[in-house]
Amino acid sequence: MAETTSLQEGISLYNRKDYTQALTHFLSIPSDTDVNPIVLAYYVGLCYAKMGRYDDALLYLEQVVTSEGESEGEEEVQRVLQCRYLLAVIYCSTGRRKLADFELNKLLELGYKKASVYASLAFIAWEDGDVERCIDFYKKSLAEDEENPTALNGLGYVLAHEERDLARALGYCKKALSIAPNSAACLDSVGWVYFKMGLYSEARKYLLQAQQKDSKNELISEHLKLAQEVEEES
Repeated sequence: MAETTSLQEGISLYNRKDYTQALTHFLSIPSDTDVNPIVLAYYVGLCYAKMGRYDDALLYLEQVVTSEGESEGEEEVQRVLQCRYLLAVIYCSTGRRKLADFELNKLLELGYKKASVYASLAFIAWEDGDVERCIDFYKKSLAEDEENPTALNGLGYVLAHEERDLARALGYCKKALSIAPNSAACLDSVGWVYFKMGLYSEARKYLLQAQQKDSKNELISEHLKLAQEVEEES
């Protein structure tokens, strides 16, 4: 009972988004307790991921994934699937796209969050320079969930970047922004579509908002600079 209470205290901290304190608590749990080590690894991995400490997160999330098959309970299965998806996201963000691709395709086979998985595969295809495959994956994502803001925004951005059907691109990006109004990425995409349409004043308005929300994003800063330069020249 004491061990269960100790774990619950850490979970409570995690649910309150106090990830640093939650991590400290989980790591302080003695190894000789009855706490399930896989459950503990799961929460430690989640904390590290939330804190952006991806290399540390990988060590623990991989422990959970490699435990697959040790238990057939629904809770354990969902835990493994969630960790697979987190691994894929971390692999994407750290440039390990082949590893991300492996995990995402495994998740597709298992039918897990197909809209999100297809959107992640689209991003990998975009990073690899395969525009047609990227667009195809975004369309598959939207076929699974037409309200998925990541797929809507991604598809709109790609269509705009490639200067294909800018009106449709704007529609996708505007819809994404209506779903996620505080997203710097969505604001940037709307601004970028307006830039491609030659509406530089509108572009600058959205790009400024995007930069205010994510001032360290180099792509947003580049887009804003281009819009300001062109507007000044016109």
